[in-house]
Amino acid sequence: MSILLRTERLMLREFTMADLEVLVELDSDPQVMHFITNGVPTPREEMRDEVLPAFLDYYRHTPGFGFWAAESTKTGDFMGWFHLRPEPGASPTEPELGYRLAQRYWGLGLATEGSRALISHAFSFPHIERVIANTMAVHVASRKVMENSGMRLVRTLQADWPVHIPGDEQGDVQYAITRAQWLALKDTASWM
Repeated sequence: MSILLRTERLMLREFTMADLEVLVELDSDPQVMHFITNGVPTPREEMRDEVLPAFLDYYRHTPGFGFWAAESTKTGDFMGWFHLRPEPGASPTEPELGYRLAQRYWGLGLATEGSRALISHAFSFPHIERVIANTMAVHVASRKVMENSGMRLVRTLQADWPVHIPGDEQGDVQYAITRAQWLALKDTASWM
C-alpha cells in the first residue's frame, strides 16, 4: 500500500482490493450518493468488477494520479476518497479533482484539507497547467469546498446524465485553479 500524502488529519493512500467493503458501504448511503445517482447505491458487483479495478488501473497508467483512499491520521478509519486524475478525453495538463466522504465527516473541513493537498500535489508536476473540478450547480456544499480550495467558477454547462437528480435542470458548474493562482495563494494565511 503506497501513501501519496499526509495532511494534519488525512492520509491519502492507494486503494487495494481489500477496500471493497468500505467502498460498498460508502456508496450505500443515499445521502452520499444523492448528487451522483439520486441516492441509488453502487451495486457490490459493479464496485468489485468495474469501479475498484478502474481505481487500481490509474496507479499503473498515470503514476501520481488516480483515486486515493482517505483515512484518519489519528484512528486509521476510512473516511472516503479523493481523486486527482485526467478527465476522460481531456488534456493531461488539466487533471480533475473530486472527493466523496462518509456523512460523519461532512462539515469538518476535511474535503477542503484534502483538496488543497491534492492541488499542491498536482502542481508539483511541471506539466500541470490547472486543476479543475465539477459538480451540480445546486450542490452548494461541494461548491464551497472548491471555493475554499482556491478554485474559481469558470463555466456552467448542461450535461445529459442517465439519472434525473432534482436540480439537474440548473446544470453543472466547473471550477478551476491555475498554477499562477495557486502560486499566489499557497503561502498566504488563507491557504494554510
